[in-house]
Amino acid sequence: MSVLQANGWDPAIHNGKLLLAAQQSLQMVLLTLLIGGGLGLVLGLTLFATRKGGLYANRAVFAGLNILVNTIRPIPFIIFIMAVKGLAVALTGTFIGVKGAIPPMVIACSMATSRIVEQSLVAADPGVIEAGRAMGASRIHVLLRILVPESLAPLVLGYAYLFIGVLDLSVMAGAIGAGGLGNFAIVDGFNRYNDVVLWVAVAIFIAAVQVVQLVGNLLARRFLRR
Repeated sequence: MSVLQANGWDPAIHNGKLLLAAQQSLQMVLLTLLIGGGLGLVLGLTLFATRKGGLYANRAVFAGLNILVNTIRPIPFIIFIMAVKGLAVALTGTFIGVKGAIPPMVIACSMATSRIVEQSLVAADPGVIEAGRAMGASRIHVLLRILVPESLAPLVLGYAYLFIGVLDLSVMAGAIGAGGLGNFAIVDGFNRYNDVVLWVAVAIFIAAVQVVQLVGNLLARRFLRR
């Protein structure tokens, strides 16, 4: 008998539930990062480009997007899920399970990503923009072909941090019926006073974050040396 079994882990019950929960969490996190990360990238580029003194400075567009992001970001996610359940139903046909969790997770992820992208680009050397424009590069070329590559290191670290945030979102979604490791830890661990189940889920979260952060650090270091 293993240490886990001796302390409350039943392979016949928990192995299958753990596998399903891990698959659900992976699905939620990857889909959210893919869709929300992409939408957030576009939103962040737009925020940077339309701000005062930007390549496409536009006070009205910047103010509208800035208000949108600042309105959604402070809302606690567990409340936000319930607030947009109508949208989730309209898009996926349900507001529970993995499908129902994706729309609110994507929205929250895109808002967070937009700030990460905007702040990474703001930190870039203004001389890069001036040099690009002086050489005759178009504004879109400067934005996409000069500024983004110059900011790859902070962007990579930002997206690594974003992974941790999305993992947190999946846990909160799991707390209200979306499934995943968060639901597994709460229902089969905390609610049933099974600390082994709870700590197995915690160990998986820690391992996932460590791996993603390590890869992010390595990639960022590589881009900085270019």
